[in-house]
Amino acid sequence: MRALPEDHWLLGVRPQPVTAEEYEALPEDICRMIEVVGGQVIFSEAPTPRHRRAGRRLAQLIEKHARRAMERGHGCLEVDTDIDLRLQDVPLLNRRPDVVLYRCIDHDNRERLRAEHVALVVEIVSPGSEVADSMDKLSEYGKASIAHYWIVRLDGQGISIIERYRLDTATRCYKHTGTLMRDEDGGPPEVDSPIPVTIDWSELEY
Repeated sequence: MRALPEDHWLLGVRPQPVTAEEYEALPEDICRMIEVVGGQVIFSEAPTPRHRRAGRRLAQLIEKHARRAMERGHGCLEVDTDIDLRLQDVPLLNRRPDVVLYRCIDHDNRERLRAEHVALVVEIVSPGSEVADSMDKLSEYGKASIAHYWIVRLDGQGISIIERYRLDTATRCYKHTGTLMRDEDGGPPEVDSPIPVTIDWSELEY
């Protein structure tokens, strides 16, 4: 990942918010270092290897079930990790969720991933990200009308808890619809929305 020059405007106090045009002119390796909230740059610490691995495992699990959903006529779906998600242009609100399930877009023509494409967004809680994941992003994704939001927690073995939220379209606020825990008795839990997914905990280990 490229370091920013000492005189780069991102490192200084900026009198005006970052615009969408300025953000889109940045190199991808710089975009991976930041999120933009209300036009203000927020530097993101690099995720730990376990965090990245958990994101990949969960993305692979969701992708497997997305393919099955497409075979049943659900429409074209894609799953990505650490991808730009534009929630608002003015003032700029741009997040990089850990995992996103979304309706297929035209990547070849640089179509931007926006909230209206997204079926599910997932954030994995890291030390220091509890407030952002459980409060700030909960509000932002809800206001952007993303239908489903999962907050994922880790332990020494891998993903251990998945908190599920579903949007109340009237209020654009999330309602908690259940918490899945690895140590609960019974077989792998099944989720029916936004697509059917069987949570096989063994696939979510480090």
